[in-house]
Formats: sequence, C-alpha cells, structure tokens
Amino acid sequence: MTQSQTLTRTIVAPNHQPTPPRYRSTAARVIFGIPYWVFTTALALIFLYPLIWTGVSSLSPVAGTSQTDGWGFGNYAALGEYQAGIWVYLGNSLFVSVLTVALTLFISLLGGYAFARFSFPGKNALFLLTLAILMVPYATLLIPLYVILNAIGLQNSLVGVALVITMFQLPFSMFMMRISFESIPKEMDEAAMVDGCSSWGALWRVLLPAVKPGLVTVGLFAFLTAWNDFMAPLILINDTNRMTLPLAVANLRGQVQGVVDYGATEAGVVVLALPCILLFLILQRHYVRGFMSGAFKG
Repeated sequence: MTQSQTLTRTIVAPNHQPTPPRYRSTAARVIFGIPYWVFTTALALIFLYPLIWTGVSSLSPVAGTSQTDGWGFGNYAALGEYQAGIWVYLGNSLFVSVLTVALTLFISLLGGYAFARFSFPGKNALFLLTLAILMVPYATLLIPLYVILNAIGLQNSLVGVALVITMFQLPFSMFMMRISFESIPKEMDEAAMVDGCSSWGALWRVLLPAVKPGLVTVGLFAFLTAWNDFMAPLILINDTNRMTLPLAVANLRGQVQGVVDYGATEAGVVVLALPCILLFLILQRHYVRGFMSGAFKG
C-alpha cells in the first residue's frame, strides 16, 4: 500500500465515537422542561383567575345582587335595564371605538409612510414632537381639550371623545407604522414607480399589503384603548344617553344609596372583556407579526 493510499484512507475513515442514546436526550429535555411548564402554567393561572372568578360571580347566586335564586343571568338583566339600556351604551362604545380605529389607521398610515419614505425639513424634529405626547400625563390634557372641544361645539359629543382618544393613540401608532414601512426594501417602491405607479399608487397597491401586520397591531391597540377608556368620556360626556359602557358600568356600581352592586358590575366587566378577548384571539397572528416588524431590518 502506497503512502498516498494510506493518507487517503486515514482522511476518509469514519468517526467511530459512540453517539449517546436517543432516549437520554429525550429524558433530559423532559426533566429540564418541567420547571418551564410549571412556571408558565402558574403564571397563566394567576392572570386567568380574576377573569374566571368574575365570569363565575356574574352568574352565581349572591345576596345583595340581582341574582339571588340559583345560577342565572339576573345580573345581566339588571345591567340591560339600567337607565337607557345596555344596547345604547354598547352602541356608543362601538361608535367611539370604530371612529377611533378609522382615524388612527388613516392618519398613522399616511404619517408613517411620509416619515419612512420622504425627506423634508424638520422631519426628525416633527417625529420627536409627535412622540413627546407620550410624556404628558393623559389626565392633565383633558381639561384644555374640554375647553377646545366646547369652543368648536364637540363637547358632550361622541365624535369629540373619539378625536381625543385618537390624539393619544397617534404617537405609538405613528412609530409602529414608520418601522413597518422601514422594514420594507425601497426597491419595492422603485419597481412600482418604474411600472408607472405614483407615490400614492405604490402605497395603496404595493406597500399596503406588506404592512398589514402593523396596521392590525395599530388598529387592535386603538380599539382596546377606545373600548375601555374611562377618563375621556367622564370629562367630556354629561348626557346619560351618550355614556359609553365603561362609564355606565361605573355609574351602575353605586346607583342605590351608594351601595355597590357587585353582581351587575361583574356582568358589565364580562361584557366589556368579551369583545377584546375575541378580537385578540382572532388577530393574534397578525398582532405578533406587527410587533416583529423592523426587528430584522437590514
């Protein structure tokens, strides 16, 4: 055997080191995974317990509530019959939420596109000024906004409430849409313009489908904020027929000589929570992708 053949056989000789049995790695994975599952299960129970307790309590018989004889929907009936009725308050909340989502999506879409794709004097200063709204406490601006809305005839108006909530949603929404557009290569815009699209055409036909996860995230946050907001309706609304559901539930708590109606309050919390839970479960995949927008940029 020549020296070259010996060298070749030495190089291509297989590695005969024993591999660990498969069951050992599986057992180790199970053993080390037990603390993870125990911790996450305990954490989930901690967060879910108040929701489960509220749902059960809204149906269970409790003295001093509208449900005193067996399990049933007496508390929900009391909630439905309060003043103008639950359907009026649900309609008010839905109107404010839908208008807030529409305004937030439209303004943040155009603003995020402008900040991400165009250069103009004072661009960064204007963007920082928009984000600075987050540094101002929410409640401190409601009184000046009340005066402004009263001057233009939108005080005690659901439209005024939607405008106020939209203003406080814009900093986060603008930031989300800017990083969503910046995560998309500019070559997509250029290719669309070569094919004859204008800047508007490139936005609506090419970029809009690409930033859909960011839009879903912005819209979901806007809806959750508007649906659950209490401070803005409390300051701006003084007509009981125009109250939103959170404000109606808060007023329902002490309707009889200051005695808290816990059963009706818990029923109101369940009604408030259900749309939020359903929307989050339906849009969860897009919501997570929206938060990941820009994470792997460049």
